[in-house]
Amino acid sequence: MLLFMKRPPVSKQITLLPVASQQEVKMTEDSFDPHALRRALGNFATGITIVTAQAADGSKIGLTVNSFNSVSLQPPLILWSLDKRSASSLEVLRGSGHFAVNVLAADQIALSNHFARPQEDKFAGIAFSEGPGRAPLLEGCAARFHCALEQEIDAGDHWILLGRVLAFDDFGRAPLLYHQGAYSLALPHPQLQSQSKADSGGVFAQKLSNNLLYLLLQAVSAYQNAYLPKQTALGLSVSEARVLILLSALTQGSVDKLQRESNLPGSEIAEALENLTQAGLVEQSAEHYRLTADGVERAEQYWHVSQQEQEQVLAEFSAEEVETFKRMLRGVMQHA
Repeated sequence: MLLFMKRPPVSKQITLLPVASQQEVKMTEDSFDPHALRRALGNFATGITIVTAQAADGSKIGLTVNSFNSVSLQPPLILWSLDKRSASSLEVLRGSGHFAVNVLAADQIALSNHFARPQEDKFAGIAFSEGPGRAPLLEGCAARFHCALEQEIDAGDHWILLGRVLAFDDFGRAPLLYHQGAYSLALPHPQLQSQSKADSGGVFAQKLSNNLLYLLLQAVSAYQNAYLPKQTALGLSVSEARVLILLSALTQGSVDKLQRESNLPGSEIAEALENLTQAGLVEQSAEHYRLTADGVERAEQYWHVSQQEQEQVLAEFSAEEVETFKRMLRGVMQHA
């Protein structure tokens, strides 16, 4: 499936009852809320790839995809899935017989957003080389897999495309992840960190304790682990809540402006706006969006929870220390 999936405005719990017949199975499937199902699936964190191909006539495709997965080592097979509405992309794949899976690195959010947006020529201004079957190979990735199209499998509203790996590049870069509607980073688990510190006799901990990037990432991770459950308990997904809060601060904003300020994928912003509009929290005027009266009231709830969490986290520090901390963070943002 393509990367960015819809999120509903309110989470729903789905209970599956014992099934006695195929008819009952069909009834249960038909009762699924597609938005709720997508949200549940969003709990499975994935990597992000850009699948590329080039047909004999030079027509190229580049698709932001998170359905990539390994299948077999002997023979070397991988798979990903393509929405059946993307008929033109399937024709390019069939015409080429090859494709490349470019696994994105953590600093390639802009590239992910670029290939997720509909454009006449997605490769304009993008540096790339060519692999087997002339499939475009993107630079700066974590890994790349050069594949021959092995098989097409009809699966519901998608095609599952099986690829045989002909060659691969392993650059060892940290990957870009996608979880619950937002970009994420891979961080060492605290339990593993504790073990590593014990094994290294304290040298590991001493080095990391003086590394600014490590400290910032760990601080953000700890803050999110405590705050996000309280935020999601209010009913909106991570991306929906972020858009709601941003609109309350910006008064109004376009999809592009919200994307710049939120660091969320453009498609995820659009889906969040659609869900918030359906919920009566956001209204559109031309290309700009703003909160309704209900949206303003809902945003205040999120600001209140956010302020409470911030006060709790910073309670042990003086007002002067907190202001110094904020000033330092602003300085880091300006020089990054």
